[in-house]
Amino acid sequence: MNQRPKPSFYKTYAKPQSQTKQQNKSQDTVKSGDAKNSSVKTGSRLNLRAQLVRLLTQVQLGRSLSEIQEKYFELVEEKDRGLMHELSFGVLRHWYALKSISLPMLNKPLSDPQLEVAIYLGLYQLFYTRIADHAAISETVEAVKQLGFESASGVINAILRRATREREQLTTELEQAHGLPSWLYKRLNKDWAEQLPELAQVLRQPAPLFLRVNHRQIGRDAYLKQLQLAGIEASASSISEVGIRLEQSVSIPALPSYDKGWFSVQDEHAQLCVSLLPNLNGKIVVDACAAPGGKTAHLLEKYRPQQLIALDNVESRLQRVHDNLIRLQLASSEHAEPVNVVCADATSWQINESSDATEADCIIIDAPCTAIGVLRRHPDIRLLRQSTDIAQTTAIQTEILENMWQQLKVGGQMLYITCSILKAENEVQMQNFFAQHADAKHIEINVDWGIAQQYGRQLLPQQGGGDGFYYCLIEKI
Repeated sequence: MNQRPKPSFYKTYAKPQSQTKQQNKSQDTVKSGDAKNSSVKTGSRLNLRAQLVRLLTQVQLGRSLSEIQEKYFELVEEKDRGLMHELSFGVLRHWYALKSISLPMLNKPLSDPQLEVAIYLGLYQLFYTRIADHAAISETVEAVKQLGFESASGVINAILRRATREREQLTTELEQAHGLPSWLYKRLNKDWAEQLPELAQVLRQPAPLFLRVNHRQIGRDAYLKQLQLAGIEASASSISEVGIRLEQSVSIPALPSYDKGWFSVQDEHAQLCVSLLPNLNGKIVVDACAAPGGKTAHLLEKYRPQQLIALDNVESRLQRVHDNLIRLQLASSEHAEPVNVVCADATSWQINESSDATEADCIIIDAPCTAIGVLRRHPDIRLLRQSTDIAQTTAIQTEILENMWQQLKVGGQMLYITCSILKAENEVQMQNFFAQHADAKHIEINVDWGIAQQYGRQLLPQQGGGDGFYYCLIEKI
């Protein structure tokens, strides 16, 4: 019997295994397309739009944006990197809406994926930015020529100019489009039919930026005052007692006392994790899928556990856990709690491998998932995810739950979390778990946020608010 590959626990951005073959050939596909014309420019000789076309084509063919964007950012001038970021994220957010209005304007299929990307890039500039029409069109058409598609440049030019003539009608069509891949729209319609119209539109918007104040260093009101003195607009989160919403774009390292560890960047719905846990002072705690360390740090900011074991199966991601704990002064002071950062697979790890303890008092499982709840922050997930990924992630989740349940003592509590809004990964996963475990008791979460499910509570992405998260609290009896 074949063994399924062990997953990466990059919870908000893991590349699904089903993309692997497509990724392996993606660069060759683009290069062979470029090689058709010997006049193709390379590297930094390409204009900004041409670099964007190449970047977005890589995403379309299965590469994650975070994995490749730095390489492309280095090829453009520093003054253009802000625009490159805006255009790349914007096109990905509206990809399927832009596709829906462009297809009727094509008489025949395009010969190369880069041409499709160029159309979406041009349309995004025309409908979603303040870039002048003539500049958006001319720069995009020039990019097509630079990439070696001289013969297709006239078609791209004609489509973009037609879009300016039909702006009113196409604007209406864009506003009415749900902007989701068809498989995801069907899935969300099944899970959240009543909420879907608003949900689809929220998922096309940028997500607000939230901070979590480190109460070991400063109170929230005091830090809000520091931001005010620095001329930075911010407000207190209404759902997290340690959360602050930034009302303007900022450089995070330039915020007051970043280097002193006064705050972390964390979505306000993710900040709710620690508020659901029992008092963990003097307890043995396991953060089963810990990287990049937000929940690990938050636990130490609020409690003083006897031992905290932070697991992840990717060594490079664990370095971020170390770095965050040091910056927040949670791993370098004389009062630091014993934190054991362990590179291990949560589907098979045993607590006695990393501790003198034989069982944990509390286990947090921020499980690998499709990350549909964080589409606003990682818009390339629209292109990278496939319907077949759901079965894969739920199988991994089940393995982790089963293994970790064996490490929890009777009377202990387990908090299951995902950043997904798909019921298969959340409520249905918990239904299956409770059906298999007579020694599991559901602890109702009595709060005024989210949507109560049979088991746990679901938070959907909110306009001006947090991302999609699911929480379920379980006691071992």
